[in-house]
Amino acid sequence: MAGYGDLPVVEGMRYACNGGKRLRAFLVMESARLHDVPDAVSVQAAAAIEALHAYSLVHDDLPCMDDDDLRRGQPTVHVKWDDATAVLVGDALQTMAFDLLAGMEAEADVRISLVSSLAKASGAQGMVLGQAQDIAAETAQVPLTLDQIMELQRNKTGALIRWSAEAGAVMGRADIAPLRAYAQALGLAFQIADDILDVEGDAQTAGKRLQKDAEAGKATFVSLLGLDAAKARAQDLVKEADAALSPYGGRAENLREAARFVISRDK
Repeated sequence: MAGYGDLPVVEGMRYACNGGKRLRAFLVMESARLHDVPDAVSVQAAAAIEALHAYSLVHDDLPCMDDDDLRRGQPTVHVKWDDATAVLVGDALQTMAFDLLAGMEAEADVRISLVSSLAKASGAQGMVLGQAQDIAAETAQVPLTLDQIMELQRNKTGALIRWSAEAGAVMGRADIAPLRAYAQALGLAFQIADDILDVEGDAQTAGKRLQKDAEAGKATFVSLLGLDAAKARAQDLVKEADAALSPYGGRAENLREAARFVISRDK
C-alpha cells in the first residue's frame, strides 16, 4: 500500500484493526507452539485471521446490518468516515487476509489448506451463514429454539474461532481433532459470555452498545436458559475445553487460561 497511506480506505483499515482482544490471533499462535511451528511463521496466519475478523466487524456495524456506532470504545468505521468507505475497508481487509496466508513461509499444501479452510469458515458455510441466520431471526415470527441458537453461533462466532485453534495443527501437519473439540466448547462459551455481558455488562467498559438483544426481542442463551443457568453452562463448557486439551498435557496451559478468560471478561 506504499504511496496510498493517506487514502481513507487505508487509514480505515489501520483504524479497524486497532485494539480488541486478539483472541483469534492468540489461538493461532498458541496452537502452533503446541506443534513446534515457529512464531515467525504462525504470526502470518495470526495477522490474517485478525484482518478477516476486523472486516467482519466493520461490515457488521453498518446501518444495513447491526447499525452500531461504537466499536472498541471508538466510533465505528462508517461513523468516522462513511458507509462506502466502511464497505471498502471491509473488502480490503478480507482480501488481505488471504494474501497474507498465500505469502506465508510454509509449504504450498499447508498454505492451500489454510486458505481453503478460512474461505469455508468465513463464507456461506460459516460466518456469513451465521450472519444471515441472525438477520433472519430478527424478523422471524417465532423466536429461535436453543438448538437453533447454538447452530447460529457455531457459524457466526464459532467458525473463525475453530479455524484459529485448528490452524496450528494444520501448520504442524498434526491431528486437528483435539483442538477442534477445544474450539467448539470455547466458541460456545464465548457467545454465552457475550449474551451475559449484554445483560450485566457496562457499556463504557465493553466499548460498545449493550442490551441490544433484549431491545430487539431476540432469543439468546440468557433469555432461554436464564442468567444463572447460562453462567453454569459457560462454566461446563470451559471444563469441556480443558478436557479436550488433555493430549497436550501442561504445554496447553495458556489455551486453558484462554478458556477461563472468555467467561470472566468484561468486554
